[in-house]
Amino acid sequence: MIDSARDTIAAIATAPGAGGVGIVRLSGPHARTIAAAIAGRDLAPRVAHYVRFRDGTGETIDDGIALYFAAPASYTGEDVVELQAHGSPAVLHELVARCVALGARRARPGEFSERAFLEGRLDLAQAEAVADLIAAADVRAARAARRALDGEFSRRVDAIGDELLAIRVHVEAAIDFADEPIDTLGGAQLRARLADTALALEDLLRAAERGRRLRDGLHAVIVGPPNAGKSSLLNALAGSERAIVTDIAGTTRDLLHETIRIDGVELTLVDTAGLREGGDAIEREGMRRARGELQRADLALVVLDARDPEGGRAAVRDAIADVPLRVWVHNKADLLEATASHAPDALNVSARTGEGLDALHARLRELAQGNADSSGEGAFTARARHVDALSVAREHLAQARVELDREALDLAAESLRLAHDALGEITGRVHADDLLGHIFASFCIGK
Repeated sequence: MIDSARDTIAAIATAPGAGGVGIVRLSGPHARTIAAAIAGRDLAPRVAHYVRFRDGTGETIDDGIALYFAAPASYTGEDVVELQAHGSPAVLHELVARCVALGARRARPGEFSERAFLEGRLDLAQAEAVADLIAAADVRAARAARRALDGEFSRRVDAIGDELLAIRVHVEAAIDFADEPIDTLGGAQLRARLADTALALEDLLRAAERGRRLRDGLHAVIVGPPNAGKSSLLNALAGSERAIVTDIAGTTRDLLHETIRIDGVELTLVDTAGLREGGDAIEREGMRRARGELQRADLALVVLDARDPEGGRAAVRDAIADVPLRVWVHNKADLLEATASHAPDALNVSARTGEGLDALHARLRELAQGNADSSGEGAFTARARHVDALSVAREHLAQARVELDREALDLAAESLRLAHDALGEITGRVHADDLLGHIFASFCIGK
């Protein structure tokens, strides 16, 4: 629980710019008193009061609605007041200044949601979902963020965490009977529970990775040998002439980023220098950057000349070795003979004529959505840190199973503790202050 004597904070809660209505939000122990001084009357909880907002001299700032939400039944768990005025930036800034003059301070980015988390109104994953919902660019992403805010992700994390804790209790109890074989202490049942928990964790990790892609998009790097048509393919996917295209090998020297959306899923496409041996100093630097970009790519879009695809595969094989997803594209398909054979693991495409682009879009959509259906039913948003935490938990759980098989019960219990702590970082059951500061600093001021 937070200190009840903490500061009262104030901020504009609506988007920047002019609008029909603008909201100034107050939260803290003096929110009601400050709002009453501005409104010229006391405020009853959960009643819309039509009032005139006045400055320190009694002059009217604006007229509007004042709403008071008494603690703990509010967004932050503290006393909260919303002053709803006309959406003039000048009026809203004057209202905030009046709140500050009466004893409030200006809120930091994300401080309202941070207080909601610290008061137990939201867990950390739900608080992050608030920011995801605000930033959602389409209905599918908004619904996924709403599910995370409703606690769907957190409930699955907590269910696995509870099971890990129960298994750990069993293991630690068995340590007191170290002279007995584990199988006489329910070892078979314990191993079965561990296996079931590992499957549940794996399933949640896949869902979280889909949620991360839905939130962050897919980072796709277009790679291949020179003159395979990488820049032409980027232009075709973007629907505009974003990259310079010539017949001269090595035209692309630097990284070129373009963002596209496919059925609500964002893809960041990165055009790179062609990979080959040799080249001048500038081209070699371009190839170095291309390899660096591949190290953080979700997807390698490997573009080869359809007339000689095998000749280009060797040039990119090592560079894409660590990229988790790959799509092989045989470009310039319009130049193939009609009787030419098609590689089963590649898509034949012509960036010039548009041939095969629909199939490529479908493949990219499938990869971006993972195993989720196109409606996004049941999907929730997640972040890279959630995926990392689940991956760490999976590693510790796998180690616990190894230690249990060796009947090293103390080591198995420690691995289970570490797995449980990794899950706790997702919801904030286990957290560090610097992690909270980093997360909430990315929020908008009034949230």
